[in-house]
Amino acid sequence: MSPKTETVRHDDANEPNEKIVLRVSDLRVLTNAGDEILHGVDFALSRGEILGLVGESGSGKTTAGLACMGHFRDGLKFGSGSVSIWPRGDATHLEVGELDEVALRDLRGSRIAYIPQDPALSLNPAMRVGEQIREVLDIHDFGASDRERADRVAEVLVDVGLPGDRAYQRRWPHQLSGGQQQRIGIAMAFAMYPDVLILDEPTTGLDVSTQSVVLDTIRQMTVANNVAGLYITHDLAVIKDISDRVAVMLRGDLVEEGPVSAVLERPQHEYTKMLMAAVPDLAGRKTIGDGAAEAKAVAEAEEKTHILVSTGEKPGDSESDRNGPDGAAASANDGDSGAANAPLLEVKDVALAYGKAQILDGINMVLEPRECTMLLGESGSGKTTLSQCVAGLNDDYQGSVKLRGTELARSTRKRTNEQRVGIQYVFQSPFSSLNPRRSIGQSLTVPLEMSGDGTAASRKAAVEEALDSVRLGRTFYHRRPGDLSGGERQRAAIARALVNAPSVMVCDEITSALDVSVQASIVALLRTLREERQLAMLFVTHNIALSRHIADNLAVLNKGKIVDYGPTASVLEDPSHEYTRELIADVPKF
Repeated sequence: MSPKTETVRHDDANEPNEKIVLRVSDLRVLTNAGDEILHGVDFALSRGEILGLVGESGSGKTTAGLACMGHFRDGLKFGSGSVSIWPRGDATHLEVGELDEVALRDLRGSRIAYIPQDPALSLNPAMRVGEQIREVLDIHDFGASDRERADRVAEVLVDVGLPGDRAYQRRWPHQLSGGQQQRIGIAMAFAMYPDVLILDEPTTGLDVSTQSVVLDTIRQMTVANNVAGLYITHDLAVIKDISDRVAVMLRGDLVEEGPVSAVLERPQHEYTKMLMAAVPDLAGRKTIGDGAAEAKAVAEAEEKTHILVSTGEKPGDSESDRNGPDGAAASANDGDSGAANAPLLEVKDVALAYGKAQILDGINMVLEPRECTMLLGESGSGKTTLSQCVAGLNDDYQGSVKLRGTELARSTRKRTNEQRVGIQYVFQSPFSSLNPRRSIGQSLTVPLEMSGDGTAASRKAAVEEALDSVRLGRTFYHRRPGDLSGGERQRAAIARALVNAPSVMVCDEITSALDVSVQASIVALLRTLREERQLAMLFVTHNIALSRHIADNLAVLNKGKIVDYGPTASVLEDPSHEYTRELIADVPKF
C-alpha cells in the first residue's frame, strides 16, 4: 500500500454535514497486477454544488469519478476505502462498493448519472433522441404510466434549452450540432432526478460559444434540481466558471482542495501553482510553457534562443489590412510576382459549396515562414474545411492554393512528393491518425518511407529525434498507441508530421484534448520549431485563449467567410465584426 499524501485543505467543508450526498473515503484503486493507482483519495459532494476535479492526463481523476459509480475500467479493480451515497428520501446510506451488479445497474442512471466527454459516441446513432431519453425512464420504471414518461421526456428537453415537441424528439443524433448532442446527454442524465452527476470533460470538443451554453445548462440544472456534481476536467478556466469547489489530483493523490476562489487565487501546493502557470491567458499577460514543470526543457531551449510570444504586432498594421483578407492577399503580390518573391503559402478566392450550402465563400490569406495564422470560429464555420483544402484532403474547392508561388493540385494525390512533404496535417483525434496495430516508431516511419528518403538507419534516427522533440523520448519507439495516454498519442501524431521537416504545418484542434501543462509544452515546442525550422503554421482551434501565445495573425470565420483578419493583438483588442466580439465575450476568463 502506497503512503497517502497529505491534502492541503482550505476549509472544513468536507466534514460531515447535512448537505453532503456522496463521500469518498481513503479510496484506493489497483491494477490487476496489484499496483496502486489511487492512493487513498478523500472528497465529498454536496447538494446544489459542483466540485471540479482537475489534473493532468494520468492523474487518476477519471478513475476516481468512475469509482463513484462502482465502475472500474479494464485492468483496474477496487482496492480499499469506501464510496458512500445518501439518496434523496432514503433513511440510510448506500455503500457503493458493497452493491452487487444488479443493484449497481439500478443505481447508475437513477441515483448517479454520468455525462461523457464525447456526445457523438454516447448517443446511439440508430435511435431517435426522444427514444434515447425515454429508454432511461423505461429501464428505471419511472412514473406510473406511459403519459408520465412522455411528459418527462418533453419536460427535460425544455429544461436543457431544447424543443420538447414531438418533431424534435424524432430527430436522429446526426441531425444535431455538437452542442445539441451534448444537451441531449445532459437531458438523459437528469431524466431520473439523480442525486449525483459525474461529468467527464463534457465540453472539451466544443467551441467557446457552444461551451458557454452547455456550461450554463449544467449549472442551472444542478442548482434547480439540487444535485451534487463532480466536474472532471483539465481546464482550470472552465472550473472557475462552473465550480463551487475544486480538488487537484497528481499521480493518484489529491493534493489540494477547497473553494474555487481560495485554491485558484491562493494556491498552496507547488503542483497547483504549476497548473495555473500553464493556463493560457487571453490578455497576453504571461507566456505559457515557461513556468510549467512539464514544459521545463522546452522553456530552457526558448531562453537560449530568446524566443518571445508574439504580441501580433507587425509592419503594415493598418485599418485596410484589418477589414478583410483581400487587401492582405493582394499586397503580398505587389511588385515581382515570381516565385522568388511569392508568399510561402497563398490562399486565393477559395470557395466550396455542396448544393445550395456555401461552405467556403471567397477565402484569401497568406502565410510566410515562421508565421502562425490561427483560424477561429464555431463548429460549422468552415475552418477545418479550409485547412483540408490547403492540405489537399478536400479537392472540391474552387480558387487556388499556392506553395512558394506554384499552384498546387487540388488533391494531395496529384501533388508532387516535395509538395506533399511541404504541407503536413495534424489531426484533432490521434485515434484516427495512428494505426493501433503498429508501434509508434513504425507509424512515424511511414511518411519517411513514402517520401523515399534516407536509409533505414537514418529514418530511425529521424523518428527518434522527432519523439525527443515532442517530449515523448526514444523509449516510445516500440510502444503502441493503446499503451499511451490521450496527450501522449497526440504528441506522437505531432511528431509524425515533423519527421519530413515540412515548411507548413496545419494543426487541426491539436490541443483540444490535452491538459494545460502538456498543452503549454506543445505550444512552447511549436514556437521553438517555428523559429528553428522556419516552420509556418495554420492553427485551427476554438480555444481563443491560446491566440496570443502562438498566433501572429487571426482569421475569424463565420458561415464560410472571413469576417475579421489581422494581427492577433489588433483583432482581440479592437475586433471589427460583431461575431468576433461575441466569441471573445464567451471565452472563460481566468
